[in-house]
Amino acid sequence: MGKTLRIAIVGGGLGGTTAGIMLQQAGYDAKVYEAAPALERIGAGIHLHSNVTRVMRAIGVDKKMFEIGLSPKSWLSREWDTGRVLYEPSMKEWEQKYGIPHLIMHRGDMQAVLTSALKPELLKFGKRLVDLGNRGDSLEMIFADGTREEADVVIGADGVNSQVREVLLGQEPPTYTGFVAYRAIFDAALLGPERVTADTTKWWSDERLAAKEDRHFIIYYLTAKRDEIYFVTGSPDPNWGGGTSPVSATKKEMLECYKGFHPEVQRVINACPKVSKWPLLERDPLPLWSKGSIVLLGDACHPMKPHMGQGAGMAIEDAAVLVRCLQLSEDDPAKAFELYRRNRIERTSEVQRVSHENTWMHYPGDESWVFGYDAMTVPLV
Repeated sequence: MGKTLRIAIVGGGLGGTTAGIMLQQAGYDAKVYEAAPALERIGAGIHLHSNVTRVMRAIGVDKKMFEIGLSPKSWLSREWDTGRVLYEPSMKEWEQKYGIPHLIMHRGDMQAVLTSALKPELLKFGKRLVDLGNRGDSLEMIFADGTREEADVVIGADGVNSQVREVLLGQEPPTYTGFVAYRAIFDAALLGPERVTADTTKWWSDERLAAKEDRHFIIYYLTAKRDEIYFVTGSPDPNWGGGTSPVSATKKEMLECYKGFHPEVQRVINACPKVSKWPLLERDPLPLWSKGSIVLLGDACHPMKPHMGQGAGMAIEDAAVLVRCLQLSEDDPAKAFELYRRNRIERTSEVQRVSHENTWMHYPGDESWVFGYDAMTVPLV
């Protein structure tokens, strides 16, 4: 088959689009099918550590991203009430050590840059997959709009509620972790003349907090101009009503949840005009990532808590390694997919575990096993 393979990527998020770009650049016939009707600037903030920006540089989109996003000058881990600095890594040392700057930006801005690197005819909007099955020697995808498409290989990059995953493993809802994430993006001018202390800060609770419940509050700028601010939390919520979709929240419930936290946290909560609440979901490492000519990447096979800022990073690494494996075994996709899983499962499982524990960057430690990874050159075992 080789380069004549027709490859369908279901899901045009960060991982799926990265895979599409790499396959396009490698000369494959690849199309990306995205359920959303159009590209919009929605979503959350995102941290792009060197393990991610290294892939962005390899596919040629890093310069655009660095023009839009912010390379932070300061990063703080702080105690929830006193503001005492627990850890302050050096951004300059990270850049020198890993060879490329760290970047923070709006997820929608990153998506727009990635999408612009795809040939327009390769990205199909409004294509929500409802069924997938064999049709002779190929796979047939059926979409909610009634259209059908055939492919030799299907890559499921369709997130935590992956329809492709259900084809492989049957229906099995992700596990609610008992925590939600309050999120908001707003104009930094709403904070008034007194802005936040650092470009990115994580406020950590400790055993002195009532009921000893773990919770945290992360604040950072999203743009090079520092004119947009974002916060995301990890907050206990035993009363989540079920489902995987976000709901609206009130500042009142947030202020109650973060009662006693530092005045900077209170200012940020009070300044935001609108808040949403998202369930934090995860799965145990899946028993298989592929079957025949169908394969999964990113949240479709290893959703995790966002506490390391590596969920999208793992999807992007997956995409890079998957494409490399396909290039090594073009005539046998199943063999390529097994090679891909062997080279990714240990790393993604460890990131899932550490993300679940929520200890990452609390105090000084070894970050090199995450940031030093190069999905474009790591030996494939």
